[in-house]
Formats: sequence, structure tokens, C-alpha cells
Amino acid sequence: MSAGNIIAVVETGRGEYGLQPLLRARDLGLRPVLVTDDLSRYAVDDASRALIDATVHAVLPADTRDSGAVAEALRPLRDSGELCGVLAVIDYYVPVVAEVARTLGLPGLAPEAAHAARNKLRTREICAEVGVPAPKFVRATSREEARQAAATVGLPCVVKPLTEAASIGVRLCRTAAEVVEHYAELTATDTDMRGMRKPGGVLVEEYLTGFEVSVETFTTGQGPQVVGVTDKSLAPHPYFVEVGETFPTQLPATVRDGAVQVALDALKAIGHDFGAAHVEIKVTADGPRLVEINARMGGAQIGRVVREATGLDLLAEVVKVHAGQRPDLAATRSGAAASRYLTAADDGTLNGFRGQDLVGRLPGVVTVDLYARPGTAVRRARSNADVLGHLVVRADSPAEAARWADTAALMLTADVDLLTVDAGRLTADADLPTANAGQLTTDADLPTANAGQLTTDADLPTADAGQLTADAGLPC
Repeated sequence: MSAGNIIAVVETGRGEYGLQPLLRARDLGLRPVLVTDDLSRYAVDDASRALIDATVHAVLPADTRDSGAVAEALRPLRDSGELCGVLAVIDYYVPVVAEVARTLGLPGLAPEAAHAARNKLRTREICAEVGVPAPKFVRATSREEARQAAATVGLPCVVKPLTEAASIGVRLCRTAAEVVEHYAELTATDTDMRGMRKPGGVLVEEYLTGFEVSVETFTTGQGPQVVGVTDKSLAPHPYFVEVGETFPTQLPATVRDGAVQVALDALKAIGHDFGAAHVEIKVTADGPRLVEINARMGGAQIGRVVREATGLDLLAEVVKVHAGQRPDLAATRSGAAASRYLTAADDGTLNGFRGQDLVGRLPGVVTVDLYARPGTAVRRARSNADVLGHLVVRADSPAEAARWADTAALMLTADVDLLTVDAGRLTADADLPTANAGQLTTDADLPTANAGQLTTDADLPTADAGQLTADAGLPC
């Protein structure tokens, strides 16, 4: 590691997910600095502001959409020898951090790879050039082009934005009219969920029939290392909301290895050369196909289930490698874990949650976090940003972890007063506010029964649709 011990975290997630990289840095003896263009995004009240102040070494204001502005804000720390690294855990800022690292001579991912992963169209184009199996795709920049693209790839098809995250804006469209309608919705604004300018148009893709897994990798100077494969569960269409993960996969070695090979080929194609990656794969009857590449560790509870299953704290190793330290990716135990996410079945107002007492009777439940407050307007989940809570279960095998997690998820439900729609008027998706994650609290592993409270010992999404956490920070 360089002589300095300050690591800069460029933006983060809200709630407990956002605290995690800062806490890991502090636990490693580093001094975390939060670089942000809006501290109120995280300091939503006095309690959360106090917790941030107690966690970070400093808060550094900068225009985090601009790598040049971030580099200039950090340059005095670099020139003084105090700055040893820069990190992003949110998809939107991975390219910014890659450029800053190169500018300041810090460890980091090649900016070209970061941009290629961030832009789904560029990922598709690069991987198509080298034969990585993936769905057929067409970029559309007008309603008519969208209609024609659907005819080219076939119906039903998937219509998605080029640069969002957490399944924001991803939808299965069954008719040409739905394609045109969704195109209009996605192009109604020219900025994404973090206020960055979006590339024009949308991506219209072939719908792959199959099930989804993700491949978790970590690349050092010795090349990529596969941490493992995660089984993923999705909610019903037309959206692609991720509602659960199980690690490690229950799939046979031949299927697992095929998915791993596609992921490694895709990472090689874009030039991914540093740190963690989370590659989503659809397993079809014709073999594995690339869904997308995330040039950062898996978000939501993936880091947590990996840690519960193997003892490997992947986020701590990510912080270490960005600080110039050697990561240790060795597992310390052989087990399994599963996460499940709580969503509202219908649009309405949240009264609270039912079943916490029942979940507490189950074996292996290590975390229950319910972070939408009673009285909040909720909706049937359109993306991972609409998640209301999560739970994590640990077991000896992935099959047991998955079954116990599914059982817990059935017991735990959101009590919602259904939305009343005036006669003659249908409420559009955009009219429905989503749940806002509650206040930050201290670290806890035990199930919490306070629906308005967040704990801080997991990687989880917030439910504020106006402030995406990724990846990252959300299930993806």
C-alpha cells in the first residue's frame, strides 16, 4: 500500500448499504472520505448525519458526474501523499472513478472497460465482435425505429435504457404498441436516476427464455478469479425485479462452468482488468447467454450471502485492492446462504409488515431488515428500487438455504391498503411514489421488527425511486 491511508468513496448508496464501504475502510485502518455533490442524499435527518460524521474522516464536495472535477478535488490529498485510493460501489460512478484513478495514478479499472460495461449497447457491440453469445439487439432512436427493431428481434422483446441500473426501466413488451409506449416513457427525460445525461434512444433485445444466474469474479495482476456463481430469482413479468439470490449455485458443474466461461469471455472482450465484477447470465435451452456486465461487485445482498456462505468479505477485499493492498480471496468455510426481498403485491399505502414473529422461529435466519415505513405509498415492484425489505438465511447447503429462505419469504408480507382509483381514471406508473428508506442506524445482525428502521450489516437496496442505490447497490 502507498504511504497514504485516505481512500475516497465517490458517492454511495443510501441507508445501510451506503455505509458499508466506509465502515470496511475504517475497519481496515483507512480514513474514508465521502465525495458527493449532495450530502442530503444520505444525511436525511439528524441521526443519519451523526452516523455519517462518526464514520467518515471527511466529506468532500465535488461534481461527481465529472471525473475532472473529482480529480481536482482529490488532487491536494494525492499531492500530499495522503490519498491511497478511490472507489465507487454504485454503477453510475464506476467510469468516473476509473478515470480519476488513471488521472491521479491510483489503482483502478481501465476507463475503457468501465465505460464499455456501463453502456449496455457498447457491451453488446464489443461482445458481438468476438462471438460472446448474447441476445439479438437493435438500438432505436425514434418510435418508428423501436417498432422496426421489435420486428427484427421478434416479439415479445425486452426494451431497456442504455445506462440505468437495478432493472430500472427494463420491461418485457409483448406487442408493437407496448414497445412504442415504453420507448416514449424511457426517452421522456434526458437524464438518468443520478442526474447524468443519458445516451439517446433505447435498446430493443431478443427475449431470452431461461433462468438467470450471476458470476462473481475478482481480477488482480494474476488474472480473473471466479468467486462463485449465484442463483437468482425474478418476480413475474413484465418487469425484471430480482427477488432473491442463493449462493453458491445449485446447478450441476456442466451448467455452472458454461455460465462461467461466457462471463470470463465477456470480461476479456471489454478489457476488464481490475477488481470485482458481477456478470449476469441467462441459461437457455441453447446454452448460456450474456445479459450484462457490471464492473463492480454484486449489489444488494450478494456480498452478504457470499460472506455468510464462505467467510469471504468481498467488499473488504474490494476496498483493499482499491487502496493498493493485496486482496485475500480465500474462503474460510464451506456453507451456503440465500436472500429474499420483500415487495408490495399491489399499489397502495403500507400499513406495516406481518410475520416477523414467524420468521424468527426458522433456523438459520441471520438478518431481517424492513426499511419502508408505515404510511409510505408503495407500488407493485417495477424495479429493484421498489424493494421494501430483505432477509438472509444461512445453511449447510444451497438447497437448504433456498428452501428456508423461500419459507421465510412466504411468512413475511407487506400489509398494504390498496390504492383506490377514481372511476374513469387509471393511475400511471409515474404517478405512484415509491417507498423511501428509513433512517440510518447502527450495525446489527439480528432480525429487526421496526419497519421504519434500517440496520447496517448488509448490502441492500433502498426503496426511494428518486435515489437509486446500486448495485450495485440494488439487487442486480
